[in-house]
Amino acid sequence: MKYIQNVFLVGYMLIVGLFFICGIGLIGLAGIETWSALNPGTEFAVRDRFELILECIGLLTIAVASLELGQTVLEEEVQRSVNISSPTRVRRFLSRFLIVVVVSLSIECLIGVFQFMHSKPEYLPHSAAVGLAAAAILATWGLFIRNNVEAEKLEPHSMHEVQAEDEELEA
Repeated sequence: MKYIQNVFLVGYMLIVGLFFICGIGLIGLAGIETWSALNPGTEFAVRDRFELILECIGLLTIAVASLELGQTVLEEEVQRSVNISSPTRVRRFLSRFLIVVVVSLSIECLIGVFQFMHSKPEYLPHSAAVGLAAAAILATWGLFIRNNVEAEKLEPHSMHEVQAEDEELEA
């Protein structure tokens, strides 16, 4: 059993490393795009520069999501070796993940609206669908947290274990 746990640990470490590499790569690509958008020596129209900067924001949003997901996997699966069985741990893990998803979808919705408002208005419903998906995830996440609080009251020792673990890792 210990061998299988070590295999999973190595797998999680590889995932964390790849999330980090992808995040850094996206930051680098966003930097290159930003330079080409703002470089006064290039012959771009203002609208083209605007669209390049919006693409940079999209790249940076995905980079943040990649880095945050890597950090979540590192902290929850590697450092804590979490066995997601208590309501507190489930809420915490899902909340960290869903924060990234909701914020990323919301930013992508805004980018889509800004991009398509003047050039391709027929694609605005696609951006609206992304915004609605973010709102639906946020609403169901709120319901989950509300119901999860009731479950946590049934197992108060789990909350104390998680808080003790937090203090131990922060020290």
